[in-house]
Amino acid sequence: MSERGSRKTQIGIVVSDKMEKTAVVKVDRLVKHPVYNKYIKRSAKYKAHDEENNAKIGDKVLIVETRPLSKDKRWKIRQIIESKA
Repeated sequence: MSERGSRKTQIGIVVSDKMEKTAVVKVDRLVKHPVYNKYIKRSAKYKAHDEENNAKIGDKVLIVETRPLSKDKRWKIRQIIESKA
């Protein structure tokens, strides 16, 4: 049973910061192939809310699930783990 108030978190790399208060974050994961038993890299892109526009392209960030903020935005940037610059 999941804890009330716990939210999903993921770590990814910022691939776009051209929008106002929004960054696109690419999250990679490894999936085992059912037949060949090899691990394949799969990625997903999430639009994340970035209130102060701090995140830049190449930064490693922690994103957390939140309520829908717009049509595509369901995540917020909680912290910048590693800065590119």
